[in-house]
Amino acid sequence: MLGTLRKMRSHLDENNVVQYQLPVGEELLDLNPLIGSQLTLTHTGKILCCNCGKKTKKSYSQGHCYVCMQKLASCDMCIMKPETCHFAAGTCREPSWGEANCFVPHYVYLSNTSGIKVGITRHTQLPTRWIDQGATQGLPIFKVETRLLSGLVETALAELIADKTNWRAMLKGNADDIDLKAQAASLVPQIAARLTEISAEHGEFAVTALDEEIQTINYPVTTFPSKISSHNFDKNPEVSGILLGIKGQYLIFDTGVINMRKFGSYEISVSL
Repeated sequence: MLGTLRKMRSHLDENNVVQYQLPVGEELLDLNPLIGSQLTLTHTGKILCCNCGKKTKKSYSQGHCYVCMQKLASCDMCIMKPETCHFAAGTCREPSWGEANCFVPHYVYLSNTSGIKVGITRHTQLPTRWIDQGATQGLPIFKVETRLLSGLVETALAELIADKTNWRAMLKGNADDIDLKAQAASLVPQIAARLTEISAEHGEFAVTALDEEIQTINYPVTTFPSKISSHNFDKNPEVSGILLGIKGQYLIFDTGVINMRKFGSYEISVSL
C-alpha cells in the first residue's frame, strides 16, 4: 500500500473493543488483525496538504500546508480554545464553515485517560473523541448549543480538574476505573455560579445538564511499554517492528510508539 496518511478510523464492537483502520491514500488497512505481526511504515519524503493537495515541506495543523493553515477556519486557534470564538466580532475566517461546525450542539464530558479530565466535542463525535484520546471511560455531563458555550463550561471545570491527557502515562497502561458520575456530582455544584452567568447571558436553555451512563472502552493492546520511546518520520523515515497494540491514535510497536495523527498527509508505504 502507498498513499497519504489520515488519522485512524475507529469504532466500538459489541464488546466495547476498539476496531481500528488506517487510511493510506484511498485504501483502508485493518489494523486489529495485524497485532502480534511485523509491520513496516516507510515515509517516502512527500507531504501533500490534506486540503489543497499541494506538496509542502512541513505539515501544519495535522496535515495542512502553510497557506491553508493560515486561511482555514478549522485551523484557527479558537478550535483549540473555543472560549475565544470571534464569530460575533465578524472576524471568522470562513463564516459558513463556522455556522455549520460551531453553531451545532456540543458535549462537555468527563473522561478517564491517564486520570480524570474534562473535554468537549461535537454531538456527532462520541465515542470517537474518547477513543482518539485513549480514554477507557467517558461520560457526557452537559449538552450545549454552540462550541463557544462548550469552551466556557470547559474552562470553568478546568479550574478544578485537568483538561489535557498525559499521553505517556496513557500509553503505559490503563488508569484505574473512576466513578465519573460521582465525580460529576461533586464537580458541577462547584461551578454553579458560572453556569448561572452563562445561562443569564446566552439563554436559559444554552446549557443542559445530562444524566447519561458511563461508556467503557477497551483497546487492542497485548503489551504496554514500560518506557516510552517515540518514532518520528521527520527523524527516521522507517518505522518497523512487531505491532503490540493500538491506543488512542498511537501504534505501539516493540520498537517504540508513533502518533499517527501527528503525521497526517505524510505519504507512506506499508509492508507486512
